[in-house]
Amino acid sequence: MLRQFCFQVVIVSNQYSTKPKMRRGGFTFKQFFVAHDRCAMKVGTDGVLLGAWAIVEGRQRVLDIGCGSGLIALMLAQRSATGAIIDAVELDSEAAVQAQENVQASPWPQKIQVHHQDIHLFALQHANCYDLIVSNPPYFEPSVACRDLARTNARYTETLNHDALLDCAERLIAADGHFCVILPYDIGEEFEVNAHQRGWQTARRLNISDRADTPKHRLLLALSKGAMAHKEEADLAIKLADGSYTADFRQLITDFYLNY
Repeated sequence: MLRQFCFQVVIVSNQYSTKPKMRRGGFTFKQFFVAHDRCAMKVGTDGVLLGAWAIVEGRQRVLDIGCGSGLIALMLAQRSATGAIIDAVELDSEAAVQAQENVQASPWPQKIQVHHQDIHLFALQHANCYDLIVSNPPYFEPSVACRDLARTNARYTETLNHDALLDCAERLIAADGHFCVILPYDIGEEFEVNAHQRGWQTARRLNISDRADTPKHRLLLALSKGAMAHKEEADLAIKLADGSYTADFRQLITDFYLNY
């Protein structure tokens, strides 16, 4: 079955809990189910935020770097136009197979192609192809060893550091395309500075906190190589003091989470 794919990549973050309905080995969203029992990193709020936030209007060629279980690619398939094509690249063979199975079981198997291939090799073959690239990248520097290589690759920056990720995005992005990532806040700010030094500009930025009175802990960035008239910036608190979701977060995830 794996022969049907053609790729390798690494990406996914250590993510905090999420609230779609959990079934054994995965999560049920309003229009699709994501199995993740064979993926090193599981479905989490980071991926949901990125999949719900990235602008898909007018985007016909989309790339998910390090697709893991296929969560973000599936969210973008739900949100994008009928004719949009989504390539999902994943380094880990088990995750790539599971992503393909999730895609085939979804309403959009014709929109998403899963590639089991190294993103560096993939980038050499698809230069300037994509008007939207998304990535939920690894962000921890190696320190404490994980229990297996797949989880190490998914969580840490050993296999795909952020300079390498920007190199690939620069090769793959179309002239007017956007490159969207989610990262821990401090690391995201460093990533943004690095990107600016390489000629990217910030088109959109969303500063995320657990509650309005707590420090920012995630950063969503939409970067572009094109000229920007202005940068859109906003803040998002996920929860209220009582632990329930804020109206802004509910609005963002309403098309995906059950009962919202």
